Amino acid sequence: MTDWHDTFSFVAPATVTFGPGAIAKLPELVSGLGTRAIVISDPGIAKAGILERIFALLNDAGITMEPYTQVEPNPSIETVHAAHDLFRRTRSAFVLGVGGGSAMDVAKVVAVLAAHGGTVLDYEGIGKVPGPGVPCVAIPTTAGTGSEVTVFSVITDRNRKFKMTVGSPHIVPQVALCDPALTLSMPQPLTAATGMDALTHAIECYVNTVHNPIAKTLALEAMRLIGRSLRTAYASGGDLHARTRMLLASTMAAMAFTRTRLGNVHAMSHPLGAHFDIPHGIANAVLLPYVMAWNMIACTDTYPHIAEALGERVAGLAPRAAAEAAVEAVRRLSRDVQIPERLRDLGVTREAIPRLTEDAMKSGNVLVNPRATSAPDIAALFETAY
Repeated sequence: MTDWHDTFSFVAPATVTFGPGAIAKLPELVSGLGTRAIVISDPGIAKAGILERIFALLNDAGITMEPYTQVEPNPSIETVHAAHDLFRRTRSAFVLGVGGGSAMDVAKVVAVLAAHGGTVLDYEGIGKVPGPGVPCVAIPTTAGTGSEVTVFSVITDRNRKFKMTVGSPHIVPQVALCDPALTLSMPQPLTAATGMDALTHAIECYVNTVHNPIAKTLALEAMRLIGRSLRTAYASGGDLHARTRMLLASTMAAMAFTRTRLGNVHAMSHPLGAHFDIPHGIANAVLLPYVMAWNMIACTDTYPHIAEALGERVAGLAPRAAAEAAVEAVRRLSRDVQIPERLRDLGVTREAIPRLTEDAMKSGNVLVNPRATSAPDIAALFETAY
């Protein structure tokens, strides 16, 4: 008997170019997309000098670029519309998203608006995008979100204090250019947050109820890479080998979860970002051990594989003990990279738990969590993590 659905589909529409120095291939990868474009990024990337190299490469190829560098963590609807306005005013032909998940998520939605008009709210949900957007190029500078290959963009509606999702195969970037050398300048806190984000993607994809063998294989290898490399990337940020493995893990985990969705960690982390502006990777990292422990009774067959991937010796252990080793391995990794252990350490208030629970239950990720979940369950998990 198989441990996946007998019939499944797996589509990977993004073309991924990966490797140290891959940024040099940018001109040939965008050849034919047009001669004007906007580059969507954030202030940190602008200061790091990465955009200067991208502009030089594209200027040499005869492409005129306009920067939009005001993307914030947990990017808002207003930011998307401002970037789209720049796209229209400059009569651009394509979009580049350079940075972490926030910049790439904004770029993906701008590409939709440029092709189909309307506002971000017109595309909220799954399957609302009627067709391809204008060409979109994604260049990650962090190793965590994997937005360069996913069918999702997450945008914050400030009026509702709600992180909404635009989900469609039509928003996957046509070009994903992954150069690990661009991640060398990540500071330690960002390395930790994005690395734990990628690990959360891999674990939730691996154990949820709609997994498939291709996604599980990608997710398990991503866990192995993170288990071997995150501590080194955190402690020695200039280690290109560790950075390469982490970026590969991020992209592989994202290719996996974009076909299967995730679980309770992501359902709960999005409201934390919307209400308290907590960075997504940090919210995931804090919640992950608590949700894993709660899910354990549904995961005694999968957690031992996670433990092994993270370097734990589980041979000869009873299934429960091997499963517990997975949770402890995640806790230990999280502590080693200085992730806070409690939501209260991040400024979350206990009084907010009812609203956080209400918003978490709106997520489709709850429906695929390995353990059936009710609103009181989510509230109890928030309380435990608090």
